[in-house]
Amino acid sequence: MARHQQTQAGTAEAPRRRSPLAARTGLWLAPLALGIGLWALVTVIVRHNTGAPFPGPMATGARLWELLTGQQLLGHSIYGHAAASTARWIIGFIAGAAGATIIAILVALSPYVERVTMPLVYVLQLIPGLAWIPIAILLFGIGDRATVFMIVVTALAPVAVNMVAGIKSVSEQHLRVARMAGAGRRDIFLRVLLPSSIPHLMSGLRTGLGNSWRVVVAAEMIVGKGSGLGYSIIQSRWTLDYPSAFVCILFICLVGLVVEYVAFARLERMTVHRWGMVRA
Repeated sequence: MARHQQTQAGTAEAPRRRSPLAARTGLWLAPLALGIGLWALVTVIVRHNTGAPFPGPMATGARLWELLTGQQLLGHSIYGHAAASTARWIIGFIAGAAGATIIAILVALSPYVERVTMPLVYVLQLIPGLAWIPIAILLFGIGDRATVFMIVVTALAPVAVNMVAGIKSVSEQHLRVARMAGAGRRDIFLRVLLPSSIPHLMSGLRTGLGNSWRVVVAAEMIVGKGSGLGYSIIQSRWTLDYPSAFVCILFICLVGLVVEYVAFARLERMTVHRWGMVRA
């Protein structure tokens, strides 16, 4: 009898153990289903009211399958276009983040540097990324260098502002303790200032990452040449290949989500654990 009751209890607990996975799956599928449903509704409304060839989920899915299975778009595979945009994004973002880090280090070493450089950084932060298009064209013409330049100036400001804010938020007591322990400027920066700025730095990197991804796609539409998701979207518009443009938009969302929620989130966890901001 007792063994039978244990069996029933184990059977009743089994669904409970599966429920968290089901809940997480539902959290992912519900927004996806809602988005596809709204997309289908907008497609019906637009086609009925204007007669425009607005691609629906079915037409876009069919075109997506064609491109995924090897059909080329503007002389390249869809993977090639995504890789080209991602490469420009990574190069420009790393260069912008590196420049921001140098500025933050100089600000930490000298208050005079802060008075001279930070007002310019604050001004850069106010300028939308697309506003740099005429300057990029005048400096570098049409091509990859103009796109990378726009990514650099877009990513630099938020990273620098947040990193400097993190450094300035360090408690004066911590600095005094470090000096009393005989720490020099290098040790103070590496062991006190840098770990304290990690949360602000992660916030700046996240902001710069999102801003620069939007800029690379928009820049490719105007100064791009030959490849890239943004370039493919604008060229598909001229050829009335709207399903291909929608596929490129889907890839833009996919790349952004992968970098944000897979690569960057993991890097953020590793960083805060490495510097002791939270327990591993």
